[in-house]
Amino acid sequence: MAKPTFYLTTPIYYPSGNMHIGHTYTTVAADTMIRFKKQTGYDTYFLTGTDEHGQKIERKAQQAGVTPQQFVDKIVAETKDLWKLMNIEYDDFIRTTEDRHVKIVQKIFKQFYDQGDIYKSEYEGQYCAECEAFWTPTQLKDGNLCPDCGRPTEKAHEESYFFRMSKYQDWMIKYIEDHPDFIQPPSRANEMLNNFLRPGLQDLCVSRTSFKWGVPVDFDPGHVVYVWIDALSNYITALGYGTDHDELFKKYWPADVHLVGKEIVRFHTIYWPIMLHALGLPMPKQVFGHGWLLFGNDKMSKSKGNVVYPGPIVKRYGVDALRYYLMREMPFGADGNYTNEAMLTRMNADLVNDLGNLVSRTVAMIEKYFDGVVPEPGALEGPDLDLKATFEALPGIVEDQMNKLQFSIALSEIWKLIGECNKYIDLTQPWVLGKSEEGRPRLRTVMYVLAECIRAIAVYIQPTMPSTPARIYAQLGVGDDALKTWDSVKVFGQLKPGTVVKKGEALFPRVDIKKELEAMAAEAEKAEKKAEKADKKAEKKEEKQPAEPGVASFDDFMKIKLVAAKVIACERVPKSDKLLKETLDIGGGKTKTVCSGIAKYYAPEDMVGKTVVLVNNFAPRKMAGQVSEGMLLCAEDPDGSLRLLTVDGDVAPGSEIG
Repeated sequence: MAKPTFYLTTPIYYPSGNMHIGHTYTTVAADTMIRFKKQTGYDTYFLTGTDEHGQKIERKAQQAGVTPQQFVDKIVAETKDLWKLMNIEYDDFIRTTEDRHVKIVQKIFKQFYDQGDIYKSEYEGQYCAECEAFWTPTQLKDGNLCPDCGRPTEKAHEESYFFRMSKYQDWMIKYIEDHPDFIQPPSRANEMLNNFLRPGLQDLCVSRTSFKWGVPVDFDPGHVVYVWIDALSNYITALGYGTDHDELFKKYWPADVHLVGKEIVRFHTIYWPIMLHALGLPMPKQVFGHGWLLFGNDKMSKSKGNVVYPGPIVKRYGVDALRYYLMREMPFGADGNYTNEAMLTRMNADLVNDLGNLVSRTVAMIEKYFDGVVPEPGALEGPDLDLKATFEALPGIVEDQMNKLQFSIALSEIWKLIGECNKYIDLTQPWVLGKSEEGRPRLRTVMYVLAECIRAIAVYIQPTMPSTPARIYAQLGVGDDALKTWDSVKVFGQLKPGTVVKKGEALFPRVDIKKELEAMAAEAEKAEKKAEKADKKAEKKEEKQPAEPGVASFDDFMKIKLVAAKVIACERVPKSDKLLKETLDIGGGKTKTVCSGIAKYYAPEDMVGKTVVLVNNFAPRKMAGQVSEGMLLCAEDPDGSLRLLTVDGDVAPGSEIG
C-alpha cells in the first residue's frame, strides 16, 4: 500500500543579504515538520529556495560592483552551507534564475495574457524597492513611507502589465469562507478578508520596464515579469509543472502546507490562489502564516543593527540546542522574542537539568546496580503504572499538536514525560532500594521503566533535535532500528531486558550564563570593530586617489551633463562619518544612487524631497563599499562647510541644467 504524501514548502528567501536567525526559524520549523511526517509514515517532499530577481537585487549588485547573477550566486552558496550547518534536509532547492523555472514562468505569463487575465496599462504611484511592493497614497505612512518596512518609497511611472485580480475577488472571499482551515492561524484569515478583499481587491502590477533583472516577457521585449508571478510559481515549477517531466507535480500537488512569515500571507492567500484558479489548478491545502522572531521585541533589521546570525551560536552550543530553543520558546504563529540569555537559560533548564540529567542518572544507576545490563522488570505497581499511562497517551497528543504545527506545545508535552521520569526517580529512590537484597526486585522494575521511557523520549525529539537521539541510543545500547520508530512508542515495554548500557559524555554541558553573555558580547564587538576597520581602510584608499591635474578647458566643461534630481531616499553609509547615500529620481521612472561627503552638514531625513543638481555622466566608483553613480554639486563656505546647490520651484526630475 502506497504511503500518503505530504508536500511542504518554505517561502523562497530573497538573497539581498545573508540569512539570519529569522530565516532559520522558518526553515527549522519546516525541517522539523518534514522529519515528523517521515517518522509517522508519510512520503514527504520538502522544497525551499531563493527568489533572485528584482530591482533591489539589481541595485545591491551594482553597489557591490558585481553582476546580479554573481551577487546572488555567492549568497545562495552561503545559504546552502547554513542549511547544512542547521541539519536541514530539503528535497529540492529552487532558484528563480534557473532555466527550469524561467521557461515555465514565461509560459504561465503568456497563458494569463492569452486568456484575458493580464492586460497592458500604465502604473503611476509609490514603490518600495526594499519590499518590492507598490502602494496607493492611502496605504502609505506619514505621506511617503512604506507601511511594511517604514522606508521612503519612490515615485514610479511606467508601462506595465496588470493581472485582473478584481475579477476573482468574490470567488476568493467565498473560498476562504468555505475553507476555514485554508489560512492558519484563523486571525490571518480575518485580516485578509477585512483588510484586503472586502474593501475591494485592486488589479496587480505584474511586469516592470524600469529595470532588467528579471524573467523577460518573451512576447513583449522591455518588460520583465514582476515579482509575484515569478516568485510564487516556484512551488509548481520545482515539481516539473508545464513540462514533459511532471511526475512530481502529479504526485505531490496540491501542497499540504505553505509555511510563510506573516508579512507575505497576503500574497500566498490571495494572489497565489487566484493565479492557481486561473490556471485551473487545485488550491494548496493550507497556508500557515507564522509570527516574526524579534530581537529585543523589535523586528530584526540590518539597518537597526539587531540581526542575529546562527553560525556563532551553533559553533558555541551545537545545532540541536539552537533548533530546540527555536521550536520550544514561542508558540508557532505568534511573534517570539530571541535573546541569548533566554536561549542559554532554556538550554541549562531543559537540556542540561531535565533531559541530560535524566539520561546520565539512569545509565549510571544501571551500571552501578546491574553491571550495565538493563534488568528484567517485575510486575508494575502504582508509580510505574502512572508513568506507563503517560507514556502511552503521549503519541496521540504529540501527533495532534505537530499536525497543527504547534511545535512548542508538542515539545512541552514531551518534556512533561521527562519531568515525570525525574519525579519518579525521587519517588522510588533507587539509591535506597540498592542498599538491600529485598529492594533489588523493585529496583529492577524502576530501572527498566526509566530506560524504556528514555528510549521513547529519544524517538520523540528526533524531528526537532536530529543529532541527539543517536547519542542517547548509544548510551542505552539501543541498536535495533525497530526500537527507534514512531510505532515503537505506542506500546510500553519494547526495550529488551539484557541490553547493555554505556555511560557517555553529558548530552549538553552546563554553561555559566553570565560568562557566556559576556563572551558573546565581546565576540560581537570584536567582529564589529574588524568590519569598521576594513571599511575605514577602504575609505582612506579611495580618498588618497589623486584628482586629475590641470585646468579644465571649455570643451571639457561642456561634456559635463547636469540634471535636476529629486532625493527620494537617504541614509548614512555604515562605518563612515562623512558619507550619505542618496537615492535620486532622475525622471523616466529611473533612479540613481549617489554617495556624498555631506553627512556633517545634513541629516538624512532633511535630504528627502530636495531637488538637487546631479553630475549625471560620471563613471560609477566605489566609496566605502558603496557604488556611487554620480556627484551632487555643492558650494563651499569660507569656513569649509558645504551647502548643496538646489533647484527652485517644482522642476521635473531629469530636467537638463545648462
